[in-house]
Amino acid sequence: MTIYQNLIAGEWTGAEAVENINPSDTKEVVGLYASGSAADTGNAIAAAKAAFPAWSRSGIWERHVILKKAGDEIMARKDELGALLAREEGKTLPEAIGETIRASQIFEFFAGEALRLAGEVVPSVRPNIGVEITREPLGVIGIITPWNFPIAIPAWKIAPALCYGNTIVFKPAELVPGCSWAIVDILNRAGLPKGVLNLVMGKGSIVGQTMLDSPDLAGITFTGSVGTGKRVAVSSIEHNRKIQLEMGGKNPMVVLDDADLSVAVEAAANSAFFSTGQRCTASSRLIVTEGIHDRFVAAMTEKLKTLNVDHALKTGTHIGPVVDERQLKTDTDYIEIGKKEGAKLAFGGELISRDTPGFYLQPTLFTEATNQMRISREEIFGPVASVIRVKDYEEALAVANDTPFGLSSGIATTSLKHATHFKRNAEAGMVMVNLPTAGVDFHVPFGGRKGSSYGSREQGKYAAEFFTTVKTAYTLA
Repeated sequence: MTIYQNLIAGEWTGAEAVENINPSDTKEVVGLYASGSAADTGNAIAAAKAAFPAWSRSGIWERHVILKKAGDEIMARKDELGALLAREEGKTLPEAIGETIRASQIFEFFAGEALRLAGEVVPSVRPNIGVEITREPLGVIGIITPWNFPIAIPAWKIAPALCYGNTIVFKPAELVPGCSWAIVDILNRAGLPKGVLNLVMGKGSIVGQTMLDSPDLAGITFTGSVGTGKRVAVSSIEHNRKIQLEMGGKNPMVVLDDADLSVAVEAAANSAFFSTGQRCTASSRLIVTEGIHDRFVAAMTEKLKTLNVDHALKTGTHIGPVVDERQLKTDTDYIEIGKKEGAKLAFGGELISRDTPGFYLQPTLFTEATNQMRISREEIFGPVASVIRVKDYEEALAVANDTPFGLSSGIATTSLKHATHFKRNAEAGMVMVNLPTAGVDFHVPFGGRKGSSYGSREQGKYAAEFFTTVKTAYTLA
């Protein structure tokens, strides 16, 4: 079987490889992907550093053309790349194709942004002096991405980094290297100069740690667990390095008595269980006022009965497998914790057998949960949600905000008063009204508060805040 190699200084390299296993069918090896060493990582950093002077001063049209080519090819290959994503991560094929389309749109957007680079010319308070305010590339950027969005998250970090003239050392999650390799291959063939984009797949303890230890990275943009994010932050202080961290979530979906029940159920089911609940924006806390509580639980239970858990590529599958055995154990451990804490298992929680061996788990709904239980405080990152009964809107808001996280927050209501108040007072970076808590357009800022995020926002024009540094220049007339 062909080994998909690392790209370092424009050359494909690497003989040692690991298997990429399909969680829908653990007998299938999706491919063999290189596992980089500390030396490989050091060489990639050196290559990016050497390529930075020329690329940072490259023309905006050159950047535009390369990003546009990449976006066009991803779109043209959306079915192929979507199938690859579904096979390596377990996301259903429609979800995987949708994520691939989003990656294409991200490259298309930043291809346009490359032509819209601008600064400011302002007068000084002193006579006969002009002031120019410009943005310049930050330098060599380390990009570390998670396994749950194997093509969209790499896209929304790589595209702005290149748009604004930075060079890159990119480490994708070891579980899902396929889509990342494909993006790098596409960009390499689109005409990127050697060393501008370097791919080093491999273990976080080796590749990631070497990146953290390097004084030559001007910035690291990271999406992943809270624990790893804290290590990125601590290590970066020593090097005075700019960091952008997107970490965990324990997102609430509030359902008020006046909610449209069908809208509330659809939003909650999508938020909690689609993409197998493996989204940092998933709603794992369903906070429901007592007047609608019993009807909501009954309707949610009926909805969950209609959701088919099966092979990600199979037509009619609503929920694919959990990504791997370790995550499956985490999910089932939390289900047992919930039972022991006194929550009522209202639906699911069982392992499922299908035609192919995989990590299949029923969507799991707890009721009679409290906000102090571990299943309500800690991120599970699986298809597990808890219903928390509250008296009224005021208590719902207080419970929604009572979390160390602050990524996304949702409410189902027909009250303009409550919707408006919630948008203003929800302690989260993103707020959804009568919509799932997951799903943010590619051209608007993504990010949260508290333990969920640190640093400037991702996506859209706000990406410039991280990937550039501001310069103020004076000229005597």
